Amino acid sequence: MRSIATRTAVALLVASGVPGLAGASDYRLVIEGHRFQPDRLQLPAQERVQLVIENRDATPEEFESHDLRREKIVPANAQVSLWVGPLPAGEYHFFGEFHEDTAQGKLIVVE
Repeated sequence: MRSIATRTAVALLVASGVPGLAGASDYRLVIEGHRFQPDRLQLPAQERVQLVIENRDATPEEFESHDLRREKIVPANAQVSLWVGPLPAGEYHFFGEFHEDTAQGKLIVVE
């Protein structure tokens, strides 16, 4: 059982908006027809955000980004989440490794 002090500390951190504990933003990507929609997604600079990737195709896809150093299998007709950031302003390429010819996109991070 957590002590009252521990519960109080956690409550204060959540209330203060510490990144990753409260107030995190979710951004959605959809895979359909072996393409990312949208293929360009704008994110705020210097914030940790959660990407929710939904695969509407009947086959799995792998979200991959060398720029972000992330890769994650997205099963068919399922969704996954992954955290990115905080990132400086710039463009970050991502692709679907299983359908790299069509599944391409960029995260555009702006100040």
